[in-house]
Amino acid sequence: MPELPEVETVRRDLAAAVRGKKIVAVQVNRAQVIRQPDVRRFVKGLAGVTITGVLRRGKLLVLELSNGKALTVHLKMTGQLVYPGDARTSRVSFRFSDGTWLDFNDQRVFGEVRLLDDWHMLPLVRSFGPEPLEMSREQFAGLFAGRSTRIKPLLLDQKVIAGIGNLYAAEILFRCGIDPRRWAGSLSTAEIGRMYTATRAVLAAAIKHGGSSVDDYVRVSGKPGAYVPYHKVYARSGKPCLKCRTTIERISQGGRGTYFCPACQR
Repeated sequence: MPELPEVETVRRDLAAAVRGKKIVAVQVNRAQVIRQPDVRRFVKGLAGVTITGVLRRGKLLVLELSNGKALTVHLKMTGQLVYPGDARTSRVSFRFSDGTWLDFNDQRVFGEVRLLDDWHMLPLVRSFGPEPLEMSREQFAGLFAGRSTRIKPLLLDQKVIAGIGNLYAAEILFRCGIDPRRWAGSLSTAEIGRMYTATRAVLAAAIKHGGSSVDDYVRVSGKPGAYVPYHKVYARSGKPCLKCRTTIERISQGGRGTYFCPACQR
């Protein structure tokens, strides 16, 4: 699933590509992805509106509209937003007054698209924890104090901290040298400080390189992100650690694959 760096990259790409464009038609090829309202009202509600801004909250994209409503897009596992599109193989396409299309593609149809009066009231949004790049060190530390949960699953909990997923949790914990099996409450002040720094550094670097194309993720242009060559542990089980040459291990935590170096991470 695209995580914070991928969704933030799409947000920036979209803002550059479609902000200020007027939607004149909507083509729905798979009604299943339209979650709110019904398809008829969805199409009618977008006719003639202009995209005035593009925001991100956690892994959710929010397109602000000139009529005061918002178009939200949750990419989920295989969702893509591509511009310029052609509306032939998309699930939903938006045609602009200049004749170009914005396509929402989703091979497995897990994605969700909504037209909302107030996106802040969406239950998903209201459940989100704080943004990792907008917290102070003290606020970050407060998320983990006294927690009786393993640190890696806690990083994945969107109610605790929004936007981090399996890939970046692995990379963050490797960078700060913390074993993903550690209990969150066992971390020292120094270790939490290292994790805070690592979180900001890893996410910023991934955004700089346009995210990680490990599955179906592509940028709005259709090109892949360029961060995969910088991965240190994710999907590298059985290979030597790039730092100490110890074999990278993979375990399962909460049904998710967890990659780490048993020598570098304590």
